[in-house]
Amino acid sequence: MSWLRALKETALSGLKIERQRLEPLVAIRGAAGLAVVVGASLALFGPAVAVSSAFGAFQAAIATFQRSWRPRPVLALLSGATLAVSTFLGYLAGTHISLFVALLTLWTFLGGLSWVVGPTVGIMASSNVAIMLVTVTLPSSAPAAAGHAAMIAVGGIVQALLVVLFPVRRWGAQRDALADALAAEADYARRLRHDPTVSFDPAPLMHARSAAAVTPRQARRRPAELHGTRGVAERIRPVLASLADPAVGVPSDGPARDRVRELLDAAGTVLDAAALAVRHGEAVRVPPDAAAVLRTPHTAAILSGPSRRAALRLIALLDDVVATVRGAGAAESDHRTRQGLLRLLPDALRTVRGELRPGSPILRHALRSSVVVAVGYLLGTALPFGHGYWAPLTAVMVMRPDFSQTYGRSVARLCGTVVGVGAATAVVQAAHPGTYVSAALAVLCAFGMYLVMRTGYAAASVFLSAYVVFLLGTGGEDWAQTVPQRVLLTLLGGLLAMLAYAVYPAWETPRLHHRLADWLLAGGGYAAAVLDRYADPADTADVRQALLTARDTRIAWREALNKAWQEPVRARALSRDTAEQAGHALAQAGRVAMLIEAHLPEHGAGRDAEPVPAAAALAEVLRHATEDAAEAVREYRVPDWGSVHEVVDRWGTKEAADAVLRGSAVQLLDALDALAGALAAARDDNGPQTREGSAAR
Repeated sequence: MSWLRALKETALSGLKIERQRLEPLVAIRGAAGLAVVVGASLALFGPAVAVSSAFGAFQAAIATFQRSWRPRPVLALLSGATLAVSTFLGYLAGTHISLFVALLTLWTFLGGLSWVVGPTVGIMASSNVAIMLVTVTLPSSAPAAAGHAAMIAVGGIVQALLVVLFPVRRWGAQRDALADALAAEADYARRLRHDPTVSFDPAPLMHARSAAAVTPRQARRRPAELHGTRGVAERIRPVLASLADPAVGVPSDGPARDRVRELLDAAGTVLDAAALAVRHGEAVRVPPDAAAVLRTPHTAAILSGPSRRAALRLIALLDDVVATVRGAGAAESDHRTRQGLLRLLPDALRTVRGELRPGSPILRHALRSSVVVAVGYLLGTALPFGHGYWAPLTAVMVMRPDFSQTYGRSVARLCGTVVGVGAATAVVQAAHPGTYVSAALAVLCAFGMYLVMRTGYAAASVFLSAYVVFLLGTGGEDWAQTVPQRVLLTLLGGLLAMLAYAVYPAWETPRLHHRLADWLLAGGGYAAAVLDRYADPADTADVRQALLTARDTRIAWREALNKAWQEPVRARALSRDTAEQAGHALAQAGRVAMLIEAHLPEHGAGRDAEPVPAAAALAEVLRHATEDAAEAVREYRVPDWGSVHEVVDRWGTKEAADAVLRGSAVQLLDALDALAGALAAARDDNGPQTREGSAAR
């Protein structure tokens, strides 16, 4: 993609307004906490302290909106405490510009590294740096700075208390994640009616799994319908695929196929009803028509073999879903344990330390951010506009580890600042509001930002910019600065952020083949683990962990692909068409492994199941072949699946009599050949590749 087109598309993405479900009650709660803190601070300590405490309460409320499965009060407390420490240290260093720039650079660098822990931590760290640039200008002495820092922490405490006292949709995030997973499976069931080999996006199931991690205390308080439902839903997905696939089930036409379509449609209806009940905390209502389809006795007469087994298992699993949603969930001890923040700290430090290596995208982001913020602060201070912190504040707020978000947010920030600062300054110059009126307007703008925050950064920037103007006006600051000056400083910060990414980028495009190799290796490991269990049903191999690893690498590939298509970098090894074909081939290979998994014996029944020795040979060969193939993909070579072909070709009807294994092996080999074909076509289009030349790239 050319730079001109990339800039155009990222600019449009930054200005995009997404249709999201608004949460006015949550926005009101956050604005109410801000109002309490500002009002009390004004009455007790005066405008300057009120501004500091307002920033603490404002940032703590924003933290509770982040997409995290941790309790919201914890996020609010953590946000207020870290901002208080940042403000106090910043003021102590602020008396010497060189010392403050050094602290600012270090703080921004550490904040950039924190993105490796997760986006919630990264956003909180970036916001702390941005707000610190403003709050350090408010105190007049070290004791006063300590008081300001304490009030910032109080702002976080107030927001945490409000979350506890006035919960809105308790367990709402977990309910939404589980409901989204059930709804995704319902949609999958309906799509299978028309395309029996359609792929399934595992992201909703992975999100639901992350949301299911709770502490033992939370497990005791978790609603009954959230116990066990996800586990049953996980088991439904491979059964749906097995029932629909003609290679291991029923023919593409005929009465049996009609019966399968009826079962899939009924399954979608039941799963949708369960999703609706989970999302709203209501009783599940299964439509009578769907219940009648699942209860009809004709299933056993029409279907036979693997398809009959899959149909009966699907009906049983749907009954389990309805039962768990109605409250007959798993035992209280059946939950994924979430570790506390203190226990996670050593792992987080090890993760951050692992990014201190050449070529790390997170390290590059940390270096870019720290240099840009330091340069922006020095330039803003040197310019004759006053309040030069607008430039570094903009830069640190818009910079992200990837190209598209950095450029899109820069454009959105500039446009939002023009509108927000222009409107706020016009109100100030026309009405000359006093301290309390300015504080009320700031709270109103904060409510607007909380309300639209998830709809797009441009809309949120309008209210955010106006909030800063009104809040600083509460303390008597920033009145003299004009709209053009504020906009110019914002433009300076955005341009510095964009220029830094162009000069010192961390492109995802050159790493696409590594992401593809990771997915291939994990997918092959998952298929081999399933085959091992098929060969020895009593084996205790962790198929589940292999599946989760394959899902993680698939999601990482998809995210990398989305970033790469927006970058102004030419993909030398993987064009868009090649990447899509390769991804489709690996998705089909994963689907085949899932088909085999669907016919594994239930837990505890492995001892009585009949082993299939042919599966062991295929598992062994497949494991080694995928390791070699992954290395080939990393080196821009075409994978060779000759050894897998030899095993499958040697199979006779006596050796591999199982219909599921025989049909699945052929499909798996077709998918792997499709991957090799896509990469071979790309190599032919780009000319012959040598190992040395590929490594040089």
